[in-house]
Amino acid sequence: MAPKAPMAPGAPKAPTRRTVLAAGIAGITAVPALAGLTGCSAEEPRPGPAAGPQAAADTLVMLIRHGERPYPGDVGEDDEGNDDPGSLAGRGRRRAEALPALFAPSARVPLPRPASLFVCGGPAARSRQTVAPLAGALHLPLRDRIAVGKEAALARAVLAAPAPVLICWEHHGFPRLIQALGAAGAPGLPAAWPDRYDLVWLLDRHRGTWAFREQGQHLLPGDV
Repeated sequence: MAPKAPMAPGAPKAPTRRTVLAAGIAGITAVPALAGLTGCSAEEPRPGPAAGPQAAADTLVMLIRHGERPYPGDVGEDDEGNDDPGSLAGRGRRRAEALPALFAPSARVPLPRPASLFVCGGPAARSRQTVAPLAGALHLPLRDRIAVGKEAALARAVLAAPAPVLICWEHHGFPRLIQALGAAGAPGLPAAWPDRYDLVWLLDRHRGTWAFREQGQHLLPGDV
């Protein structure tokens, strides 16, 4: 074999077999790590913007005033037949007995059958007396734990209850209730309940917007 030529001073050394083998092993072991780093740095799907508050659920709230009260100086009759100024007058009793017909399919303008019934809590019995026949016909409980003056609490309970909701209340509390429901801006909504017992107010919330309409009961002679 011919003798190797001497290397020039400063020239790089030729790689040895051991150096080449070590480099190959290093390259093999580096591939998975490189792949892992590439995967981390690659663009991944980013979560979208945080969802805002859920849209208010659709609901229907129907308002009625209790039946007719006694004239000043007169008295109504409680459930035991005793004289009671806080109970309904005779015409109010007749309205209460006729109220289930308002939600029958045969009604002049049938209303949606209520799924929840709210009446005033407290000593005055008129709202409870007005809706009791309807509650019996529909086999629904009367929710009477909230008193007049607590309309903000009533609104929270109403919006959490199964709809449609029927509320029988003292008419002077309706503006506070409607404000608490968030429905005060509904087009056409009167500022106050008129001096009548034969009306139904319907507040319909659809996609977060309230709509209002008024409907007569047409239950007794003289109802408009």
